[in-house]
Amino acid sequence: MADVELRTYIVLDQLQSQLAAHIGTTSRGFLPVPGQASLWIETAPGMVINQMLDIALKATDVQPAVLVIERAYGLLEVHSDDQGAVRQSGQAVLDALEHTEADRLKPRVVSQQVIRRVSPYHAQLINRIRYGSMLLAEQTLFVMETVPAGYIVYAANEAEKASHVTLLEVRPFGAYGRLYLGGEERDVMVASEAAVRAVESLTGTEGAKTM
Repeated sequence: MADVELRTYIVLDQLQSQLAAHIGTTSRGFLPVPGQASLWIETAPGMVINQMLDIALKATDVQPAVLVIERAYGLLEVHSDDQGAVRQSGQAVLDALEHTEADRLKPRVVSQQVIRRVSPYHAQLINRIRYGSMLLAEQTLFVMETVPAGYIVYAANEAEKASHVTLLEVRPFGAYGRLYLGGEERDVMVASEAAVRAVESLTGTEGAKTM
């Protein structure tokens, strides 16, 4: 399967509380809890992800939370208390794809914006599209996009590690990944810097593209 594009390959060493809760709210699989290790893999074409999930689950004792299958891209997540088991399942997928971690696409930040003192009406609109916590009027909003999409979960996890920020929404599939953070300005600024830094620190092959 060397012709399969490994768009995202990332292990979260320790799921943070809000991200774990968000996954639990938006996923239909076996839901993770804070502190577990989590593996995210995104492929193109999308249908390949079915086979990759089968391989990951049969390799070690991990549990799946996320399986998204689009025509262009596929996304999976598995997690476990045992970080070694998570990494071993990931290696099994890499072996099947005839890839290494170095073959993953290098992510890039496509856009980022900070909106201070959000108006009450704007906050209400954001709250209608989010599955995380609520954004309050007069708080600060940070929105970030990445390509490939799957890496946005790494940005979210590292942002939550760095600051007492509110996780509003994470969308790790499709052409772009999107992250929405809210809270007091000082907390949002620290979290936003951590999110961008996390994505920019990752290595991989150049050429991340969109649909």
